[in-house]
Amino acid sequence: MLFVGAMINASKSKVLSLARASTIISNINVSQQLHRLPLSPQPALYTAGLQRFSSASTQGQAAVSAPSEVLLTESCVKRLEEIMDKGEFLRIHVEGGGCSGFQYKFSVDSNRNEDDRVFEQGGVGIIVDQDSLEFVKGATVDFSQELIRATFLVLKNPQADHGCSCGSSFSVKL
Repeated sequence: MLFVGAMINASKSKVLSLARASTIISNINVSQQLHRLPLSPQPALYTAGLQRFSSASTQGQAAVSAPSEVLLTESCVKRLEEIMDKGEFLRIHVEGGGCSGFQYKFSVDSNRNEDDRVFEQGGVGIIVDQDSLEFVKGATVDFSQELIRATFLVLKNPQADHGCSCGSSFSVKL
């Protein structure tokens, strides 16, 4: 509540400073909930139920968070292991439509095009074409199973301004 009153009377630069400070505070709280992986010569990595997927061309390098990565939750990885045959991938494609302007499309695909980025680990993976990657880089893909449906969802998409209630449509940040 204090931040709201302070932001109304503050200049733009002070608002940005308050936003950065609240982000740092949020990150401190989040880091207390993360689990540290065992020590190794590589930089420390933290997990929160997410699997880091790196492009096949960079697998030999140390894993460093990059905005062009697509993260998968453990439930997504588990479901992909259950439904995918060898050589098949989950393709994520973004197209115009839906109630918010753009929508996510998921399909099983064994063909890789020249402009595709492949993110894989442990025999399962996803394919994202270069155009769609601009809309989903840094996002998290989840598998959700409820009484009325079971579906893959894109969560925490830093490229999206807001989404619709069903989770399949979004608008982009300008």
